Amino acid sequence: MLSQTLRYSTFALVIVLTILSAILLAWSAWFLIPLVLFAGLTAVGIYDQMQTQHAILRNYPVLGHLRYFFEMIRPEIRQYLLEDDEAEVPFSREDRNIVYQRAKNVEDKRPFGTKLQVYGGGYMWLTHSIRPKKITDHDFRVRVGGPDCKQPYDLSIYNISAMSFGALSANAILALNKGAKMQGFAHDTGEGGISRYHREGGGDLIYEIGTGYFGCRAPDGGFDAEKFREVAADPQIKMIEIKMSQGAKPGQGGILPAAKITAEIAEARGVPMGVDCHSPDAHSAFSTPIEMMEFIARLRELSGGKPIGFKLCVGHRREFMCIVKAMLKTGVTPDFIVVDGKEGGTGAAPLEFANHMGMPLVEGLTFVHNALRGAGLRDRIKIGASGKLIHAFDIARALAMGADWANSARGFMFAIGCIQAQACHTNHCPSGVATQDKARQRALVVDDKSQRVANFHRNTMKALGDMAGAAGLSHPSDFLPWHLMMRKNERDMVTGQEVFPYMPEGFLLREDDERFGYMARWRRASPDSFEPFDEGV
Repeated sequence: MLSQTLRYSTFALVIVLTILSAILLAWSAWFLIPLVLFAGLTAVGIYDQMQTQHAILRNYPVLGHLRYFFEMIRPEIRQYLLEDDEAEVPFSREDRNIVYQRAKNVEDKRPFGTKLQVYGGGYMWLTHSIRPKKITDHDFRVRVGGPDCKQPYDLSIYNISAMSFGALSANAILALNKGAKMQGFAHDTGEGGISRYHREGGGDLIYEIGTGYFGCRAPDGGFDAEKFREVAADPQIKMIEIKMSQGAKPGQGGILPAAKITAEIAEARGVPMGVDCHSPDAHSAFSTPIEMMEFIARLRELSGGKPIGFKLCVGHRREFMCIVKAMLKTGVTPDFIVVDGKEGGTGAAPLEFANHMGMPLVEGLTFVHNALRGAGLRDRIKIGASGKLIHAFDIARALAMGADWANSARGFMFAIGCIQAQACHTNHCPSGVATQDKARQRALVVDDKSQRVANFHRNTMKALGDMAGAAGLSHPSDFLPWHLMMRKNERDMVTGQEVFPYMPEGFLLREDDERFGYMARWRRASPDSFEPFDEGV
């Protein structure tokens, strides 16, 4: 009986206060305010008793709403009051702060030494030289374009990763692109097509083509060659990237409901208004490794010889081997491959996919790099890396493991004001970055945020140059695995070459190195099909 009394005590109290306020209203009109307040809470309590969806509210009318309120603000409470500087959820406060400081051009140094556990397993560092070099030019670039490419592109080694208009607001896209224009680096469009805001910014674009073929989409949802030819002719487009899969939700397509398709989104994607827009799970333009290479060759011809590549989050390693064998059989190679780690992902994804599908960047990058080395193709194909790469050490580590450049999505989101509210999929982004709400995105002032994008890139490249110089190198692309050290446990450490070795050139063709399971997968791979000869991935 006492338990029941306590459960209903708050509800009973607001009823009593409602009655009391009504009585006191005869004495003073000011009691109308508490009367309205407590009457409203009484109505809430009555509704709580009648509704059937929430057991907590039926047992604790009125009071139970506190539970949902605190649950709603839990991420903010943790982020601002409880978490320490190194807690990753998914980016630590220290990581976010370094982006904010570099974007604002303010002091980014740290006093009193590192806060990291340098004797804990997994801690990594770069070796430095007694004879460091001074690097003054921080405009680090890599030429992308294989032997069949007629319009190679000198790409910055740090660029904006794929984020579509629609996922990001118009102001966010414009600020990112204008910042890329200021500093001379590239902006990946994401699979949502090229919007007017990409074009207005004037920055270099990497046009991403997903399974929905937005921007080059036929009425039946397939690939339209003539539309692609027209889009690819734009001089603002420097490279074309076929999206095979992405880190956040590899193997999944999606549906954009008709209700969410605005006139601007329809224009960018080349889809009609009032109809659900489907992105299939797989491409319809090709279904085998050889057909994929033929599609790459076709895009290269249609684009006038611009660099053509593809992005993937590594899944079945044998399937990537199938693609490599198709390169050898057809003689067609992509100009670049972007390896997306499963830790990447700016949009929403099912929890199981975000947590347990796809290969993390370190392993995926190492595998792709070595598979190409093993087939003797590494010198023809450049490799990009993406997945939580936001400061100079992240980039240096990726370069040492085999990448030619790095991309970042969330790093540049932080630069334009993202506070990691993790409300990207709700249309309620508090900073106006990931929303189509006109009132919310108005808070993002393009001229200010585009300068921050340029600042972040410039200051990060300077920090990267300083690290390369400290290692005795002339350019960040000179980082190799043996510049990395890793602690296995409190006592033992290993070099990067031991953990992430560069395999011998041509070893797959010679079949002379059985380490790490490469040969077993190579023997099961076929250029004619993604299907396995037998069990195994």
